[in-house]
Amino acid sequence: MLIALYENNIAFEKRFIDLGNEADRSELRAIWPFTKFPVLHDHVRHRDVPESTIIIEYLDHFFAGEMPLIPADWDAALDVRLWDRFFDIYVHIPMQQIVANRHTGAQGAMGKEHATLDLAYGMLEERMASRTWVAGSHFTMADCAAVPALFYASTLQRFPSEYAHLHAYFERLMERPSVKRVIQEAQPYFHLYPFADAIPARFRTGEQ
Repeated sequence: MLIALYENNIAFEKRFIDLGNEADRSELRAIWPFTKFPVLHDHVRHRDVPESTIIIEYLDHFFAGEMPLIPADWDAALDVRLWDRFFDIYVHIPMQQIVANRHTGAQGAMGKEHATLDLAYGMLEERMASRTWVAGSHFTMADCAAVPALFYASTLQRFPSEYAHLHAYFERLMERPSVKRVIQEAQPYFHLYPFADAIPARFRTGEQ
């Protein structure tokens, strides 16, 4: 969501919610009972909007900037939404399950999750062989979804060295000014990530 805000220079006020603080949890729960991040509160339209994908759709509609993140063409927009779901379901969710397994000390078998990441990496390597961005001719909502999914998944399961197209795509994402800003803002919290030691040193400047 932050990437989308930064891409189009949308003014907003950031709120830090400490889930360990009951007052903060209660405030978030009142807006979104699942107490999950992120949630956008629009003071102008008096509306609360949860979930990253829905927030980006909302921003693209009501706060459209020079960089449309969802194409006007229906077929192209469908492709963007497909790849947004791809990163969420087949990269982000397996990554979260592997992290949760470490965090809780469950030590369960994670073969299925690693196999899903393997398959996703292979599909991306094939797709990016002839593309700059994953859906469409320019940076879109699908690429916004790719950033956190690939950033953290790659700390658990490195991209195969022979996947040159996937590596190149990841580097393009990392060079995006909006992405650089988000990573810089996340650095003070990297130590909270159970696999923090696996985050490449080039991203860890300024961490606590």
